[in-house]
Amino acid sequence: MTDGIFIGASVDGKPQTLELKRANRHGLIAGATGTGKTVTLQGIIEGFSANGVPCFVADVKGDLSGLAMAGSPTAKTQATFAERAKAIGDDSWAYADNPVQFWDLFGEQGHPIRTTISEMGPLLLARLMDLNEVQEGVLTIAFHVADKEGLLLIDLDDLQAMLTECAARADELTVTYGNVSKQSIGAIQRSLLQLRTQGAENFFGEPALEMNDFIGVDDKGRGIVNILAADKLMASPKLYATFLLWLMSELFEHLPEIGDPDKPVLCFFFDEAHLLFDEAPKALLEKIEQVVRLIRSKGVGVYFITQNPIDIPDTVAGQLGNRVQHALRAFTPRDQAAVRSAAETFRANPGVDVATIITELKVGEALVSLLQADGAPTPVERTLIKPPASRVGPITPAERKVMIETDAIGAKYNTLVDRESAEELLAAKTQEASAAAAEAKATTEADKAAAAQAKLDAKAAKEAERARIADQREVDRQQREADREAANSPWTKMASSATRAASSSIGRQVANEIGKQVFGTKSRRSSSSGGLVGTVLRGVLGGLFRG
Repeated sequence: MTDGIFIGASVDGKPQTLELKRANRHGLIAGATGTGKTVTLQGIIEGFSANGVPCFVADVKGDLSGLAMAGSPTAKTQATFAERAKAIGDDSWAYADNPVQFWDLFGEQGHPIRTTISEMGPLLLARLMDLNEVQEGVLTIAFHVADKEGLLLIDLDDLQAMLTECAARADELTVTYGNVSKQSIGAIQRSLLQLRTQGAENFFGEPALEMNDFIGVDDKGRGIVNILAADKLMASPKLYATFLLWLMSELFEHLPEIGDPDKPVLCFFFDEAHLLFDEAPKALLEKIEQVVRLIRSKGVGVYFITQNPIDIPDTVAGQLGNRVQHALRAFTPRDQAAVRSAAETFRANPGVDVATIITELKVGEALVSLLQADGAPTPVERTLIKPPASRVGPITPAERKVMIETDAIGAKYNTLVDRESAEELLAAKTQEASAAAAEAKATTEADKAAAAQAKLDAKAAKEAERARIADQREVDRQQREADREAANSPWTKMASSATRAASSSIGRQVANEIGKQVFGTKSRRSSSSGGLVGTVLRGVLGGLFRG
């Protein structure tokens, strides 16, 4: 453990040291291709790790994976490293490895890195997708509704399902939250589709990365070196920007304000930074500028590695206090402008003609100006850079696999967790609504069928009743006709006459017999009276018998 990181020695033997207490004031490593930038970067990362400072580096070319393995004198590129170490007076130099954790958004060359849509938030997503103010408002409404209704937004499927839900409820939501147009939702969906085509579905999900797994030390007290495999990622600039935007925002929110610590809490290294700034969304540039300006007080150092110092925006370059400038070529007007710009950014040294020397530097040499303990930059010095102790060049796939399987992270992030979230809940809601609608439709159709059948049954019953009445009428008519025919028959008339005659005769006989019993036959008076009474009785009884 020291107070600084030995960078190299000047031509007059003066050591160049990066003060740990000033390492959070950020830095720049620049130079043309093949001038030794990667070797310088490896040496600085090794120095931070040895002093217990965790690091993060985006490995664009894949050669920084060599940090995980100790170097070897038999390697062609490292055969002269021991001699260089001796030349600069670094007697403690020896080949050594570093504690490394490999990460990969695609989960192929390292542990997957994921976060959730909710953690990203509507503001960062809107900036990343370059949404206008209206579209950003609609996206914010979607997040608010999801939060209010307990719908988790974890991955892109959840967000797209939520946007579809908002489109379906546009009239309802407009009354409560303001205008929610389907055109705005369509524009957001198209932007999400662009992210998806670049592989963003690999980034959004669970389990989400825990910052404590990024900021740690091994059992020897060495800072963990987190290496992000970015060779494939650089082909997806939207996804790369999404990741960096989220990571820096998370660090900014996660870490407390600590001012200027004795050493950084974490150091960021952006290799091939010109690739980052060439097509970076405006939101990412603003976020990088904000982080560079403000994250210093949280103990984080940010270092950019690029081919040309003018690749870095002025708003960012002005914050970079520690500078290592390798050789530049002055073949084009742009190169010549870069040489002049680099020469003007260093603190002048009367013995060093920066504009001339910067084009004459050998491989492994650089112009160095570092912040001193009092915060002032040192005068620029021509410096022979310290060689790295780790391997220069990429490790093999087999070596990478062993490192991934045996590090402290293990299988913590390897398995994607797809728990119930907005997509599943909204799909279930839609399915229930469809089932209810189908049931209601079926009920309605059944009711209509029953009503139609009842109508047919009533009509049939009515027709049957009409037929019965008609049949009864016909039977009654035929009966009356038969009665009339029977009444007019000669036999009927003869039987009727005989009946009347018989009835009349019987009546007289009965009347005479009653008269005899009552009045007798001897007295004329009685006979006379009996005759009168008998006459009456015969009339009555005759009528009865006829009836």
